[in-house]
Amino acid sequence: MSTETVRPELRSAIEAAQGRQAGAITLLDLTGLGAFTDFFLLCTGYSTPQVQAIIDAIEEALKARGLRPLHREGRTGAEWLLLDYGSFIVHVFTERLRLFYDLERLWRMGRRIDFEESAPGASAAGGAARGGSP
Repeated sequence: MSTETVRPELRSAIEAAQGRQAGAITLLDLTGLGAFTDFFLLCTGYSTPQVQAIIDAIEEALKARGLRPLHREGRTGAEWLLLDYGSFIVHVFTERLRLFYDLERLWRMGRRIDFEESAPGASAAGGAARGGSP
């Protein structure tokens, strides 16, 4: 998996997260692993208001593409918010909870792309990623 092959809706979500200065943006490809979804998009907010802003921006960007979440988990002020779009799930954590749950370790068999943090003018399609696997 490379940035060029990332599905357009995932690319939109990644760009929305970058626009809200999300940190440690990671895409895990879980296809073929028997998981309940194909992709996890993980990112970090450095405060609960930032976590909320990131999730709102992603939801807005995907709504503009005609996508609405099947389920939304978490409430204002939460340290972990989740948007379930069926074929992919967006997780936005505070640093503390991301380290605690460590989904990258739990799903380490998935192929992984780590995206650069909010570089000005960077986009998911513009080479702002480091491909690799754990």
